[in-house]
Amino acid sequence: MGKEKAVKQKKFSLNSLPAYSKMVLMPVLVLALIAAPAVITNKYMLHIIILCSMYSCLALSLNMVIGWSGQFSLGHVTFYGMGAYLSTLLVRSLGINFFLATLTAMVIVGIFSALLCMPTLKLRGDYIALVTLGFGEVFRLFISNAVAITRGPMGIPNIPPPSIFGFEISGKTAYYYFVLILLICFTIFMVRFDNSGFGMSMMAVNEDDIAATSLGINPVKFKLWGFVMGGVMAALMGSFYSVYMGMIGPSSFDYGESIKMVSMVVLGGQGSIAGSILGAFLLAALPEALRAFSDYRMVIYGAAMVIMMIFRPEGIYGRNKRTRNLYKIKAMRGEKHGEGTAG
Repeated sequence: MGKEKAVKQKKFSLNSLPAYSKMVLMPVLVLALIAAPAVITNKYMLHIIILCSMYSCLALSLNMVIGWSGQFSLGHVTFYGMGAYLSTLLVRSLGINFFLATLTAMVIVGIFSALLCMPTLKLRGDYIALVTLGFGEVFRLFISNAVAITRGPMGIPNIPPPSIFGFEISGKTAYYYFVLILLICFTIFMVRFDNSGFGMSMMAVNEDDIAATSLGINPVKFKLWGFVMGGVMAALMGSFYSVYMGMIGPSSFDYGESIKMVSMVVLGGQGSIAGSILGAFLLAALPEALRAFSDYRMVIYGAAMVIMMIFRPEGIYGRNKRTRNLYKIKAMRGEKHGEGTAG
C-alpha cells in the first residue's frame, strides 16, 4: 500500500528520465533548432526567436553574477552596452574585423568589470544594487552626452555586418544560426562551469561566505571572477546586438533593460541554467504575444509576474532542480538516481 502511494505521488521530472532518453532527446532538439528557419517562414517570428535567444544569453551572464556569485546587480546593462559601443567604434573607426573587435571589447569590459566590482566586494544586498545601478546611469549619461565619440542621442547607424572567411552574415536566417551557436556555447560553458569545482566553490560563497571561508575558499576571489565572467559574456552579446540591429543608441541600454534581465533571472530561477533560458524566452516573447491587447498587455504582464512570485518565489526552474544535487542527496541515502523521491 505504501509503495503504491509513493508511485502515485511521484512527479514527472526531466531528471528522472533514463540516460538513453536524454541522449535521444538532445539530438532531436538540436535538429529541430537547426531546421527552424525552414519551418518558420514569417520573418517577424524569426526576429522574436532571435531576440529570445539573445536575452537567454544575457540572462545566463547575469545569473553568473546573481545566481552563482551572489551579487545583486542592477547595472548589468553597462557591460552589455559597453560591448556594443566598443566593438562598433573599433569596426567603424579603425576598420578592425568584427570578431577581433568583439574580442578586444570583451577584454576591456572584463578589466572594467573587475575595477567596478572591487569597491562593492564588502557590500551586500541593496547596497550592491544601488552602486551598480549608479554605474549604469553614469554609462547611459556618458554615451548620451559624448556626442563627439558616440553621436549622443542620435546613436550610431549603418553598422556593417560581420563577415567570416569571405561570408557576410546578413539576413534573419544567418543571424538566427549565429545567435543559436552563441546560445549553445553559453549553455555548454555554464553546464561545465556549474559542475566544476570552481563553480561549486562559487555557489558555496553565494550560500554563506563565512562558512566558505572556513573551508579555505576565498569569497573575494570568486565574487570578483563571477562579476568579470558575467560582464565579458554580456559584452559579447552587446557586440551581437549592434550588428544584428544595424544601429545602436542610448535608449537601447537604459535602466529598463537591466530590470528586464533581472526579471528573467528571478522568474526562471537564480542559479539555474534551464531557468535562465526559460525565463528569457517567456519575458521576451510574452509582450509580443500580448500585443493584440496593447491597452492591457503591460497590466497582464505585471500581474503574471506578481502571481508567479507569490506561488513560486524560487522561480519556474530554480536551483532546487539541479541534477547534481539529486545525485548527492540520493547517494547519501544509499539510493540510485531515479529511485525514491528527493527531499
